[in-house]
Amino acid sequence: MQTTKNLLLFYHLIETGSFCKAAEHIGLTKSVVSKRITGLEKALGVQLIYRTTRKLTLTEAGEVFYHHAREVYNAVQNANDAMSGLGESLTGSIRLTVPTISGALILPEAIAAFSEKYPDIHIEMDLDNRFVDLVQEGFDLAIRTGAMPDSSFIARQLVEARWVICGAPSYLAKHGTPLDTEQLGSHNCLGYSYQETGANAWLVNDKFGTHTIHVHGNFTTNNASALRGAALHGQGLVYVPKILVSQDLAQGALIEVLPTYVAKSLGIYAVYPYTKQQPTKVKLFIEHLYYYYQRHQDQFK
Repeated sequence: MQTTKNLLLFYHLIETGSFCKAAEHIGLTKSVVSKRITGLEKALGVQLIYRTTRKLTLTEAGEVFYHHAREVYNAVQNANDAMSGLGESLTGSIRLTVPTISGALILPEAIAAFSEKYPDIHIEMDLDNRFVDLVQEGFDLAIRTGAMPDSSFIARQLVEARWVICGAPSYLAKHGTPLDTEQLGSHNCLGYSYQETGANAWLVNDKFGTHTIHVHGNFTTNNASALRGAALHGQGLVYVPKILVSQDLAQGALIEVLPTYVAKSLGIYAVYPYTKQQPTKVKLFIEHLYYYYQRHQDQFK
């Protein structure tokens, strides 16, 4: 097991490109750096670099070792940044934009717990189903669901959210429980219009494989709470994220149907612009959200 100092020494040697520059950067003599690298190679039993008067070249083993040395360097830097950030005054505000379905569920609990820890940080949450431009509109981060196509942003997955098909006991008693996806055609399937596939497109996995089926019903809405309410009142079946109805399912107010046929599961992400020096308060908030969602992931799966 090589010491962290030797890994960092090797990292700086390759980054600077010479023994002299590495020695100057670390504050050692050139001879000490050379001896330590030689000792490192002997301890590992492999040659890490080819030495010439002009340059240093990594061997195949050296490439692998440098990759790990760089990871150690980044880990040390991140730890130092985190510790220095704790000395900052954790005040000011964090602006986030959130779809209405996320803003009405577990997120308020997470924010309340964060505010208990950091009462001087003001959280401004904007509920909006449109695709907000974070940089243009001055948001620190967004909570988003599904694929993240824009590579100019960083996406931290908070949890994986499974969807369910469910209905009220009164509805199922009157209309029967569907036993396969083909029987959904005779049911009143309520539509949730805030999804890319459309309000009446349900993703299933049946004898035809994973595919989208088109259902029909007498109610469509872009508001998840209204859709849940309609289901609770026995109006029809809904296809929604489990987190929306987890308590209803646990209490028997709604009953899940066709669980083995459901194919929809989407990641929930904290998305933020790429910045080299992200404010400590935003880092802490994202980490808090991650661990909070992970602790409650049974409500999502």
